[in-house]
Amino acid sequence: MALMDFAPAEKRFPALRADGLPRFLANVVERFPADSSRPVWHSDWGWINYETLTLAIAFEIGAARMLEVGGGRDPAFLTMAPDLGLDLTINDISADELARLPSSTTTTCFDMAGDLSVRTELHGAFDLLTSRMVFEHIPDVAAAWRNTHKLLRPGGVGVAFFPTMYAWPFVLNKLLPDDLAKRIVERFFPARRADGDFPVFPAHYDWCYSSEKKLRRMLDPIGFSEVCILPFWGHHYLDRFPVLREIETGANWLASRLDWRFFTTYAYVIVRK
Repeated sequence: MALMDFAPAEKRFPALRADGLPRFLANVVERFPADSSRPVWHSDWGWINYETLTLAIAFEIGAARMLEVGGGRDPAFLTMAPDLGLDLTINDISADELARLPSSTTTTCFDMAGDLSVRTELHGAFDLLTSRMVFEHIPDVAAAWRNTHKLLRPGGVGVAFFPTMYAWPFVLNKLLPDDLAKRIVERFFPARRADGDFPVFPAHYDWCYSSEKKLRRMLDPIGFSEVCILPFWGHHYLDRFPVLREIETGANWLASRLDWRFFTTYAYVIVRK
C-alpha cells in the first residue's frame, strides 16, 4: 500500500519528502502502511510509525540481526522482531535495566559511546541498529555514531529517534538542574516516575539536532554511505492550556511548511554503512 501521494503541496512537508531520500528509504516510504491519522509534519506521526518504519527498513535491506540500543525495561521490538524472523538483541548501559526483561531475551550490556575495541564479537555483527529516546542521554553522541558504524555490517542501517534542540521543553530540561527537571517531569507525567514504565534519566542533548547541514559535519567523516534526517514538529506539553496549545500548533505548522529546522521537536536520523 502506498504511503501517500506526493502532490506538490505535500512535498513541502519535509518529514516525508520523496525527493532527496536515499533509494532504499524511498522504497520503504513508498511501500509501508503508515498510520496517517496524524499530520505527517507532527511528532505524533514519528511516534506512531517508528516501529512500523524500522521494521519496514529491516525488510527492505534483508536484515537478519537487529540490535535495539538502550532498550532497557521498555524495548520497542521485543515481541515484534522475533515474529518477523529477526534475531533481536537488547542493549542497555545498565545491567539492572536489562534484568527486568524476560530471562529468554538476548541482551548485551555496554555503553554505546564507550570503548568497544575489546568487544570484537560485536563488530560488524548487526544488520540494523535502532534506538528510541536514547541518544539525548548520551554525553558523547559522536562516539555513539562511530560505534554504530563499527557494529553494523556493510550495507547495514542505523536508526535513531530523539528529541531535538531547540524546542523549548528540551532547552528548559537542559538548563535546569537534573533533580529539578526530574521532579517537574514526574509531577506532570506520573509514568515518568522511577517506578513507572518510562523513568526520567539525565539528558545531555549532545548533537541532538535535525539540521542536515549541522549533523553531516559530524556524521560524514565517520564513513556512512548514506545519511538522512526526517524532522518533526510539535509536542503535547501544552495540552492542558488550550489557547497556548493552539498558538503553538499553528506556529509548528508554519515551521514545518517552511522547513525551519531550528524549531523541530524530534527527528529520525537514518544512516547506512
